[in-house]
Amino acid sequence: MLLSEGQMSDYNGAALMIDALPQSKVLLGDRGYDAAWFRNALTARGITPCIPSKANRKISIPHDRTLYRQRHRIENMFGRLKDWRRIHTRYDRCAHTFMSAIRICCVRRAGLPICPMTHASRLSASTSADSGVIPPPIPI
Repeated sequence: MLLSEGQMSDYNGAALMIDALPQSKVLLGDRGYDAAWFRNALTARGITPCIPSKANRKISIPHDRTLYRQRHRIENMFGRLKDWRRIHTRYDRCAHTFMSAIRICCVRRAGLPICPMTHASRLSASTSADSGVIPPPIPI
């Protein structure tokens, strides 16, 4: 995962992460990733780019419109992350603190317990009572 400054363009950030991309068949990206070198690098790795062409590109490169429509799921995830005011306004000055807040938000969105030890002790207490019901995660 790469945390870049806000004014960095998408394809400059992609240049830093191209070697860390996992093996996949297709990469969905918005128009900000439309660069010939990026498309070539993806193709060299065996990844098909599904990136619409920029409006100022002289020769438009076709992309799978049906597959590209699935990109809204990624945008929805970022929208849900930004529901947390701390992440939306980036209160944290240090990158590691900001990334920690993002991870906590992701864990909370997934419905997982923040502190496994507390959850485990609650789980053992409920099973000892033979209730058979797993307690919900501890709210923060």
